[in-house]
Amino acid sequence: MCGITGIMAPEIGGVDQSTLRKMTATIAHRGPDGDGFYFGQKVGLGHRRLSIIDIEGGQQPMACESRQVILTYNGEVYNFQSLRRELEAEGYQFSTHSDTEVLLKSYLAWGKDCVNRLRGMFAFAIWDNRSQELFMARDRLGIKPFYYTELSDGTFLFGSELKALLAHDAVRRKLRIDALEDYLMLGYVPDPKSLVEGVHTLPPAYTLVRNANTGNMQSSCYWAPDIIPSANSVVDEGELVERLEEAVKLRMIADVPLGAFLSGGVDSSAVVGLMSRNNDDAVETCAIGSDDDDFDESGYAQSIADHFGTHHRLRLASANDGFLLDRMAQVYDEPFADLSALPTYRVCGLAREKVKVALSGDGGDELFAGYRRHRFHMLEENLRGHIPLGLRRLIFKPLGTLYPKMDRAPQFLRAKSTFEALARTSAEAYCHSVSKTPDRDRYRLHTDRMKKKLAGYHPHDLFTKIADEVKGADELSTIQYIDLKTYLPGDILTKVDRASMAHSLEVRVPILDHKFVEYAMRINPASRIVEGEGKHVFKKALEGFVPNETLYRSKQGFMVPAVNWLRDELLPELRDLEKSETLADTGLIDMNGVKEMIEEHVTEVRDHHTTLWSLLTLDRSLRHLGLSV
Repeated sequence: MCGITGIMAPEIGGVDQSTLRKMTATIAHRGPDGDGFYFGQKVGLGHRRLSIIDIEGGQQPMACESRQVILTYNGEVYNFQSLRRELEAEGYQFSTHSDTEVLLKSYLAWGKDCVNRLRGMFAFAIWDNRSQELFMARDRLGIKPFYYTELSDGTFLFGSELKALLAHDAVRRKLRIDALEDYLMLGYVPDPKSLVEGVHTLPPAYTLVRNANTGNMQSSCYWAPDIIPSANSVVDEGELVERLEEAVKLRMIADVPLGAFLSGGVDSSAVVGLMSRNNDDAVETCAIGSDDDDFDESGYAQSIADHFGTHHRLRLASANDGFLLDRMAQVYDEPFADLSALPTYRVCGLAREKVKVALSGDGGDELFAGYRRHRFHMLEENLRGHIPLGLRRLIFKPLGTLYPKMDRAPQFLRAKSTFEALARTSAEAYCHSVSKTPDRDRYRLHTDRMKKKLAGYHPHDLFTKIADEVKGADELSTIQYIDLKTYLPGDILTKVDRASMAHSLEVRVPILDHKFVEYAMRINPASRIVEGEGKHVFKKALEGFVPNETLYRSKQGFMVPAVNWLRDELLPELRDLEKSETLADTGLIDMNGVKEMIEEHVTEVRDHHTTLWSLLTLDRSLRHLGLSV
């Protein structure tokens, strides 16, 4: 695991070495074990290394024997040993034992098609002096990040994190308005946008080629999961576990200490159990609990640790962690409103005390429909399928407007969101269900200037576009596909990558092995949610291996009690937010709306904790980034 940077200059000798070194230094946390540089006539490549495989070899940037092809790479190719054998059979020779050299020679052997042979997580750039092209790629699920931009003079920049690009003095720090609206609704900025105008992310499963002579760029998608169910609707539960076990075993290859995160939920328990079954020694596991009993899952994690005989460590999160808000702005660069970012940051720090690599259980909810919103959406779909959209809008839109928002009422009386969802298309409704700040509240934050600049833009446009990619697929698979394209890379994987890399910790996600994803997404959707229970087929497959009390308890989630923190320990932060010059100076955020929401939350009239947390992180990120409008 590492950090990468690069500059392609429009003219020979145009690469500023000091600037590239400065860019690379900003991401030293991603690779504290050393740095390396390549400086050519038009291209410079930078690298920070976190040594995991072949600690003595594998230094980067790595060049082939002719020095005509040079690689800078962040990630792990888990099938590098089998690829090496294949390449050796074709006559290629190796001087290291690293996956880096395997990736480099895969490109020499198979060209740009090499990405189709890689099984792992990666973001890399290969400078091919023969064709004068820079070839860049990101892994299929978006586990590893890749930012890029082109300056007004034709200079091209890339890096693992936004901060690396912003280290270049010529990058214009201008706020992208539609990305801000995406953030306010979703709590993250989705690919391929960033909050900075002109800076983009390479989407998952995409390659990008830029020619040094012409400046032309071409991007293409090289993979998408097939979500049409297999003809065989009967799931072989033994095969499911075997496939996951293979993915886990591949990710246990390391030349450094290795452990796992253990929340006590289904997914992390399955991963830890399979690690334990394939490890002679006790697996190192760790968890973050809460000092609020309503949010504490540490007892479940300890139970699984005892069951599989792991060496388990625990720390507690508390309102005192609120001081990390400023640190989060530095870690994530862009605003990031996932409430579990704080405990994730803490658990990564705890893990790094003992290990350099940790496996996580991320991805199970996306693959097997484990979120509550999946179940609710399917219930709504039953009604949407029987009433035409025009009639639904006529009936439910007024009801959604008139029905009061009753946060403290029993669940069956909280119908406002359901009415609002039923007045929308399926994709629009799903966007509404995942929103941190739904339309009714977000519009209270818009100034006239914001409305004018948005010019009718709505974040659900992205969800509609993605749903159209799989038009004709069943409703459940469609929203899971949307998750794979938006929430998974934009929220879950971003959260883990930045939090782990801030501690120089590599995190591997076996459930998101692309071969396992392809298998899981073709399982009959009727077996994912059964009688209102999500992840049914996954849980059934794990029976007898993971205790039933873990498999069938209610899902709690890796969260913090922010609703209470913001009425108590973090109330001073809200009072400062009321007076935020950073937000006010944008001219985009209605500060009267902010003040009204704070008062409603503090007096318990409404629960606005997700919106207020989003605004707190936005305030700090804008200060950190120094963006203009």
